Amino acid sequence: MKRMIFCTFLNKKSEGQDFQCYPGELGKKIYNEISKKAWKKWLIKQTILINENKLNMFKCEDRKKIEKYMILFLFQK
Repeated sequence: MKRMIFCTFLNKKSEGQDFQCYPGELGKKIYNEISKKAWKKWLIKQTILINENKLNMFKCEDRKKIEKYMILFLFQK
């Protein structure tokens, strides 16, 4: 059975993610509040941001940048 949540990004009830895809407390919040559909939208946006800004995910500072973008994208609509 699908796990249904209220997605704060889409502002409606939607299918939740199958597992926590991001670590820590932020990951728990994403798991509980962000639907599969919204997460897919973020992954597309993330790819664009990484390419446009030439971010290197092996660098800690670039991972922190992408995390900031993610929080803005998912929670500050």
